[in-house]
Amino acid sequence: MGVGLRVVAYNIHSSRDDLGALAAVVRGLEPDVLIMQEGPRRFRWRTKVAALASSFGLVVVGGGLPALGNVILTSLRVRRRDSWEVRFPLKPGRHMRGAAFARCEAGGVSFTLVGSHLSTDDEERPSQAALLRDAIAGLAGPVILGADLNDVPGSVSWNLVHQDLVDVGIEGGCTFPCAAPNRRIDTIAVSPSVGVAAYRVETGPLTAQASDHLPLVADLTL
Repeated sequence: MGVGLRVVAYNIHSSRDDLGALAAVVRGLEPDVLIMQEGPRRFRWRTKVAALASSFGLVVVGGGLPALGNVILTSLRVRRRDSWEVRFPLKPGRHMRGAAFARCEAGGVSFTLVGSHLSTDDEERPSQAALLRDAIAGLAGPVILGADLNDVPGSVSWNLVHQDLVDVGIEGGCTFPCAAPNRRIDTIAVSPSVGVAAYRVETGPLTAQASDHLPLVADLTL
């Protein structure tokens, strides 16, 4: 029957909003995996990541400063086997971007979690999307990606990232901005071998206090 896994992808707006609401939103979703964008990436980032993980009832398996704010957390159902980062070339005057990777296992099944956040710069973003696609293409076994692509379905960047992956939220709603969502710029995407039981964009009462993005929730089967 496979192994069920609840995955949440969430841009947490650099923890600028109500941290109590953020913790309540994440705990209420009961994720096995949380792939965050705009997580701690500067001074005392380890302490800040650990504090967030504790508030969510999760543990840290990858990311942070080395992954430029992409952070991967899991429940104790998931075991980390390895983790690493990829950094994209820096365009002068822009923020450096990258991706976090974590090889994990649940129920005897191995898979790789990937988190990334692409540039807001229209010229820079497609090259980052191509680098992310190539990094994912080199992975063995099932892949689960959670990302803020800063672009919409049908764009060059979106199509590059989803070239070899299934867009779990293809029928889903907009994710940004939280107060009045009108763009779908966040994604959960998976290898074709991964089953999708359910997907939604969470719009509960606390989401407007927690971040400027809405979290994505996918129930997957490995």
